[in-house]
Amino acid sequence: MNTVTSSGSDMNGPSAIVVSANEVRWLTLHADVLALLPDPASAWACLDIAEDAARAIQGRMGAAHVGADPEAMIAAPEEINLQMLRDLEEGSPRERLDRVERVFNEWRGGEAARREINLDDCRGDLARCVTIECHETWLVVAPAHGNMDARDTIHDLLFNERKLVLVPPAGGYAGNLLRHVVIGWKPHANARDAVVAARRWLVAAERVTVLCINDKPDGSYQFTARELLTQLGLTGEIVTIGAQGRSVAQAILDFAGSSNASCLLIGAFKHGYFLELLLGRVTRYLLSHATLPLMMKH
Repeated sequence: MNTVTSSGSDMNGPSAIVVSANEVRWLTLHADVLALLPDPASAWACLDIAEDAARAIQGRMGAAHVGADPEAMIAAPEEINLQMLRDLEEGSPRERLDRVERVFNEWRGGEAARREINLDDCRGDLARCVTIECHETWLVVAPAHGNMDARDTIHDLLFNERKLVLVPPAGGYAGNLLRHVVIGWKPHANARDAVVAARRWLVAAERVTVLCINDKPDGSYQFTARELLTQLGLTGEIVTIGAQGRSVAQAILDFAGSSNASCLLIGAFKHGYFLELLLGRVTRYLLSHATLPLMMKH
C-alpha cells in the first residue's frame, strides 16, 4: 500500500512514499479488493467498504479513479459531444479527478495503515478503463448512482466484466460489513454464481442467512440453498418466508432490516441488459432503496 496518486503528487507531507505510475498500476491491478471511484460524492464510502472487505480476508486493497475523457476516446461524434456537454455541470475530466483525489487523500490520512494505498487514474474510454483496472481483482466496490461515469461504470462491471460488485448504500456506510450477511436466494445461475464468487467473504462473515421467498411446494429453494452451502463448506441459517402482498424486493429489505443485516448478497439482473430495462425489478429496486451494502454479480 502507498500514499500518493499515480501522478506522484504528495498531499500528506514529506513522509509520503513516492512511487512511479507503473508501480501504482501494478499494485492496483493485483489488489484483492478494488475501490473504483468514478464520482467524488461516493468515494469515501467506497474506500471504507473496500478497506473492510480487504481486511476481512486478509487481502490487499487498491483504489482507482476512472472517468470518460472525450479527448482520449475513439467514439461516435454524438457520444463525444455528449461527454463534452458534461463539463458544464460536472467539470472537466481533470477537475473530476482532482475532486476524487482530494477525497482520497483526506481518507488515507485518517489511519497510518492507509499510507500504503495508492490512487491509480485511468481516463479515456470508460469501458476500457474499467476493464484495465478491475481485470484481476476479486471484488470491486463501486457506486450505483451519481454522475454519468458512476452509472456507466456499474453497467460495465455487471454486464461486461461480470464482476462481483459491492455497492455502498446511498445514505452512507455504517461499518461492520460482515456482521450478518443475508443472501437473497433463488435457484438461478446468477444467484449461484454470486454466492460462489463471494465465498471468501462468506467464510469470514460472523453470521450468514440464506433467505428464500415464496418457496415452491416441494421446498426446492431451501434444498438447493442447503446443497450449495454444503458444497462450498459454508455454515448458515436458511429461512423461508412468503412475500405476503409485498414485492419480493421489499420482502428482502424488510427481512434484512428486522434481522439487523449488515450486507445483502444477490444474483443481479437475471436477464441481459436490454431485457432488464423492460423486465428487471428486484435488482433495480434494491439498488434504489437498500440502506445497507449490496453485494451482487450478474
